[in-house]
Amino acid sequence: MEILNRKARYNYFIEEEYECGISLKGTEVKSIRKGTANIKDSYAIVKNNEIILLNMYISHYNKGNIFNHEETRNRRLLLHKKEIKKISSKIELEGYTLIPLKIYFVRNKVKVLLGLCKGKKTYDKRETIKARDLKRDIEKTIKER
Repeated sequence: MEILNRKARYNYFIEEEYECGISLKGTEVKSIRKGTANIKDSYAIVKNNEIILLNMYISHYNKGNIFNHEETRNRRLLLHKKEIKKISSKIELEGYTLIPLKIYFVRNKVKVLLGLCKGKKTYDKRETIKARDLKRDIEKTIKER
């Protein structure tokens, strides 16, 4: 199961990508495996030398009991200290943002692909759309020949 943030590549320039673990509760893992999570509006911050993922939605597990999790709680991301220091310096000095790009499983462990991003302006978004349309037209003409 793979959960994608489709708008991230449209709204941001992605400079670097980091694969990191995430600390979850049991019912959250089951809900992610079922595919009922959303990372569209989520982002990450550095707080007390830890990276925390905010605003990630994981729906309640249907077969869970009273110990079911909160849907939009803050979740800690697991990275090495060197990586956290490198990321925090770039965020503070150069104005980058941490955006989750994808959630997936590696050997039954939940992983988050975290992107170090800079926001696009509206004219950058228009250029992206033009390039995509041009590429689509070229592929269409090649296919017709």
